[in-house]
Amino acid sequence: MTDRYEYVPHPFLRHRVRDVASGVEGELMAVVNEGVSNSDHPHWVELAYVRGPSGREFSTAVGNIEPAEPLRKHT
Repeated sequence: MTDRYEYVPHPFLRHRVRDVASGVEGELMAVVNEGVSNSDHPHWVELAYVRGPSGREFSTAVGNIEPAEPLRKHT
């Protein structure tokens, strides 16, 4: 059995982001490369998991997230 997902580093992790598809803002909790194929031909997608205002997490394509506020530089 092979792993069907792996965590991916992302510069917006733990920052406030906006899902451009839905307009919902929240904190980016994880970015995961997930195997979504049930056939012999592997298909992987990168999903962003965002914790919305309700406290529940939802997933969206990584390409759909943008910073909701300017990122602060760590000193």
